[in-house]
Amino acid sequence: MSEKKRRIPRGWRLLAEVALILAVFLAIGAWRAPEAPEGPLPALEGTTLRGDALGLSDYAGEAFILHFWAPWCPVCRMETGTIDGLAEDLPVVTVAMQSDPEAVADHLAEKQAEFPVILDPDGRHARRFGVQGVPASFVVDADGDVRFTTVGYTTGPGLRARLWWARHWDDGGGDADP
Repeated sequence: MSEKKRRIPRGWRLLAEVALILAVFLAIGAWRAPEAPEGPLPALEGTTLRGDALGLSDYAGEAFILHFWAPWCPVCRMETGTIDGLAEDLPVVTVAMQSDPEAVADHLAEKQAEFPVILDPDGRHARRFGVQGVPASFVVDADGDVRFTTVGYTTGPGLRARLWWARHWDDGGGDADP
């Protein structure tokens, strides 16, 4: 008598493959972000594309998203609409690193994006924040502590959820004081 091979149902196989791909992406993201700051955020002051002074101190007492990007980065280009959509109703500060101001302005005009951009042409801000690859996003709570760091493409709902968490939960896992 021959023993019949048991086949894994197609749905379970697909689920396993998706889980494996997700695990690889999470591992790569964790590997790319080991130098990212934890705890209190380093100071950052700069000049926006429009010539205004802007700093993270302008967001003291408020949870916000700090997003590093570059117009020469293909993933950043894909994510521009997501970041602009978030900036319409959430506090978002972006840093355009190692980019010519004209290239930044052209990219924003092309994408019809209006989020605030601090220019970082020599990458000094990015180095201080340990940014090794873009896009990189930091979700900062109202105390100025980094709560979440993502490197690579991330979704708008994912960033919104992280910002909500940073606004509503303290380190002990309970509701934060309003």
